[in-house]
Amino acid sequence: MADPDLSAIARECLGTLPTPLIAAPRLSEELGVEIWFKRDDLTGIGLGGNKVRPLEFLLGDALARECDVLVTGSGPQSNWSMLAALAARRCGLDSVVCFYGDAPTTVQGNLLLHSTIGTTVKYTGDPSRATVDALIEVTAQELRAAGRNPVVLPRGGATSRGAIGYVAAALELRDQTSTVGLENPTLWMATGSCGTQAGLVAAVAAGILPEVIGVTVSRTADECRERVLTLATGTAELIGTPAPLATQVNIVDGWIGPGYGYASTEGRDAAALVARTEALFLDPPFCAKAMAALAFAAGNGDVTGPVVFLVSGGAPTLFVQDGDL
Repeated sequence: MADPDLSAIARECLGTLPTPLIAAPRLSEELGVEIWFKRDDLTGIGLGGNKVRPLEFLLGDALARECDVLVTGSGPQSNWSMLAALAARRCGLDSVVCFYGDAPTTVQGNLLLHSTIGTTVKYTGDPSRATVDALIEVTAQELRAAGRNPVVLPRGGATSRGAIGYVAAALELRDQTSTVGLENPTLWMATGSCGTQAGLVAAVAAGILPEVIGVTVSRTADECRERVLTLATGTAELIGTPAPLATQVNIVDGWIGPGYGYASTEGRDAAALVARTEALFLDPPFCAKAMAALAFAAGNGDVTGPVVFLVSGGAPTLFVQDGDL
């Protein structure tokens, strides 16, 4: 099967790519499975993170449509919103982000970074994450009425166009694994808004990657499967590759812990192990939980390796209290 040609799709180069693929020998010894890290925490915008890859395609499209302001939303400590606002500034666009809940009394983490770059911030006043969607739409309507041309992006940037960023990442990773002699690695990752896994699943369907396993840190497993399959199918249509099968969407449940945006005991233990063995910090609400799931599976003998673990970033969340994501 021929690789997809992504050159005709609007793209704004933002990331420092390719990101490194590095061995984790001491962690591998601890877990009894060969582990490698794909360091997408080193994508080069701000403090890095996986959201830079979809933003290349989302902002490429926005610039082609002559948009002048980006509107999106999430929780106050969202890595997505921070990187979206920062990437918008890099492209010369203003940015407005909509957060659920009320403005916190302490400005820290990603909120502190927003204040540094002058992001316009709005709050719904309601603790439900779903309230963000309505405020995003109202804000976009107000901007249009004022003569602006907004690019409106959903929570997490989870769109089929954005997921193309992880088809490109899969091509990058395939070349790297070939160079270091990794045969048929399984990629493990944290799954939140589902866009990253959707792009990787589209790559599996296109014959670029052998298998991807997502550990849900936000939604029910069934909701993740449906969202990933829907987004991946849309991505495949955009790039002209075969539609993915439902059997290619692998979701591991049971590791959300106290809830979305909160650290878990198992995640803290897994992150501490990685820090001690490989001098790498994993963010508590996402990567730490996915690593806990991988460590558990390895301990049960359910993983044979080699495994590539996607480090998706999130450094600012290391310095804030639980919740607010």
